[in-house]
Amino acid sequence: MGSASWDTIGFIGLGAMGRPMAQQLLAKIPNSTQLYIFDIVEEVMDEFVALNPSKAIAAESPRHVAERSQVIISMVPEGSHVHAVYLQENSGVCSTALHDKLLIDCSTIDTATSLAVKDYIAANHNYASFYDAPVSGGVLGAQKGTIAFFLGCAETDPNLPVLTDILCLMGKQVIACGGPSLGLSAKLCNNYLSGLIAIADSEALNIGIRAGLDPRVLSNVFGAGTAQNAICDKFNPCPGVVADAPSSNGYTGGFKIQLMRKDFSLAVSMADQVGARLVLGDAGLKTYEEAANDSNCKDLDSRVVFRFLGGNESWAEKFSSPC
Repeated sequence: MGSASWDTIGFIGLGAMGRPMAQQLLAKIPNSTQLYIFDIVEEVMDEFVALNPSKAIAAESPRHVAERSQVIISMVPEGSHVHAVYLQENSGVCSTALHDKLLIDCSTIDTATSLAVKDYIAANHNYASFYDAPVSGGVLGAQKGTIAFFLGCAETDPNLPVLTDILCLMGKQVIACGGPSLGLSAKLCNNYLSGLIAIADSEALNIGIRAGLDPRVLSNVFGAGTAQNAICDKFNPCPGVVADAPSSNGYTGGFKIQLMRKDFSLAVSMADQVGARLVLGDAGLKTYEEAANDSNCKDLDSRVVFRFLGGNESWAEKFSSPC
């Protein structure tokens, strides 16, 4: 399938990540290409179509999307949702003939569900191709079109050039991770590490502020030293250090703490399945479980662990502008 055949594309799931991804896609596809969208919340679909009436068309179900689209992209929260999107008996993507359609699931879920969907498609739709392609970069990255895709295929996969072209309409980088479900495995490893770094950043910043350090200065120290990391640089957990970070906007608009709890739990489970020893896993998971159930943190960006750990969000009252 070449780019010339992308007359119709389907997008399923217009949540915090899915909507900006679909907006990026819509902005970059040719005017002649139609985008069929579906979300379980009808108002979300209607609003999306109202803002893009010339290209976007609301669908009645995932099946309706599949019947009218040559490429189908999904972005939903959990494995149960992916199972429903693809395998629901009467309304799922797989309830209609798929022929040579290209199916790309960008959700972060358990590998078993993804492989089950892939195996079902392979057994019942011989000429369709299904790939896991979870993303990293957060809501801000999705809005800016800078997310990375971790693609569950080998570098020798004949569909890789087409997959790369499609995914780069929504992001900046596509990494072929080796084979089916390995994109998900890579993403879970990434989010495990990212989640631990956010906790460590929050703890270190909290220590520094309590010791009398301006968190802006301390963040610059991290950036110049061996502690440099993308969470601190772009998604700093301490409010007011990075202007467009969710923390500086009431911890809104980012990767919800409940989703980090889910991903972190999946990573810990994967470690158990493959026999990998974890020293920090249980402590990290306990932190995200408790924070996700804390009324002061629930539904907010996952870097709200700074608040959960007792970080001083009013630190600016103590410090003038840094040197």
